[in-house]
Amino acid sequence: MRFLLETARLAVRSILRNVLRSALTVLGIVIGVAAVIGMVGIGQGTTAEVTGQVSDLGSDLLVVHPGSIMTGGQLAPLFDEADFLAIVDQINGIEAEPLVARSGSAVFGGESTATTIEGADNGAIDILGYDLAQGRVFAETEMRSGAPVCVIGSTVREELFGVGNPIGETIRVRQLACEVVGLLVSKGATLGQDDDNVVFLPVRTMQRRVAGSRDIDAILVTVNDPQRMGRVETEIEALMRERRGIGPLEEDDFDVADMAEVASMVSDITGILTGLLAALAAISLLVGGIGIMNIMLVSVTERTREIGIRLAVGATGGQVLLQFLVEAVFLSAIGGAVGILLGLGLAWLVTGLLSVTFIVDPVIIAVAFLFAAFVGVLFGYFPARRAARLDPIEALRHQ
Repeated sequence: MRFLLETARLAVRSILRNVLRSALTVLGIVIGVAAVIGMVGIGQGTTAEVTGQVSDLGSDLLVVHPGSIMTGGQLAPLFDEADFLAIVDQINGIEAEPLVARSGSAVFGGESTATTIEGADNGAIDILGYDLAQGRVFAETEMRSGAPVCVIGSTVREELFGVGNPIGETIRVRQLACEVVGLLVSKGATLGQDDDNVVFLPVRTMQRRVAGSRDIDAILVTVNDPQRMGRVETEIEALMRERRGIGPLEEDDFDVADMAEVASMVSDITGILTGLLAALAAISLLVGGIGIMNIMLVSVTERTREIGIRLAVGATGGQVLLQFLVEAVFLSAIGGAVGILLGLGLAWLVTGLLSVTFIVDPVIIAVAFLFAAFVGVLFGYFPARRAARLDPIEALRHQ
């Protein structure tokens, strides 16, 4: 133990003897560890945020969408009211809500803003995870008659009214003048889209006065028994294939998306991307290790006479080897510790800017630190072995 303490003391003294050189040596380790910790922290925070937002829609939710969600469904015909009623009438154990969406502008006084206009009745607004902050939702008579009323998101409120109260005011949505009856609680963003930049109209109002058709863009289906999700999905697919005249060998021109599966898929994709970014960042650790090997070789050359004296007075080659290995590990550990602090700071800053969860993973921190120490051992071994194999007589002659 005494020998180990003395070896550590000599290593620290050697490092402090050339502080600037030591600092430059560990810079690669610092950058590598900081990059790994930062990338993993940002990736995990983003994954948790996106997965949480998708999961908030519910594990019992199916979204029936014309075309494929992955391709946007541009070429597929939209659903009509008969398709929606067929699902309601022929699929048991579900509740369904139609959804109609268009882009457009909302105008109040001299202010205007581009927004998403959604035709959705109260059930759909609830399924989509919105809560009421002020006012009310649509009355039953308003939904049946297609009344010109609307519920707006917090972003629309800020753009048109600032901090003012929008309830009771009349805004223009495309060509329709509608009364604001409700204001929604802010939800934030999902997959980069501002969920608060939205104006909800009753479905009939949207179809008759804005879209100009009875088309339906999506059907939200909640399954009463989550154990039947797979069966209900299969039944909807079979029903829609029949109604849309799709042959046995033809591909679907619609998509039934299980939100639980979507959340899992998003989590897997972001996890893979995070791993790739961390692997790329780890390459700089190897560059830092090469820097440590280089500086340790220089140190061996500079201290050849010192090494010769130690060997001459009885130090073994193993003791000399250990001394230089300890110096290399000290340099790597210092770089690892500083890199961890910088990486956590980077992750905290970026996740704050992105408004996602800041996650500290102790396992990743421990792995990064141990890997940094391992790099010190790996790249410090060759210079240390070279020092241990010096001939004492030749070392003493070195100037």
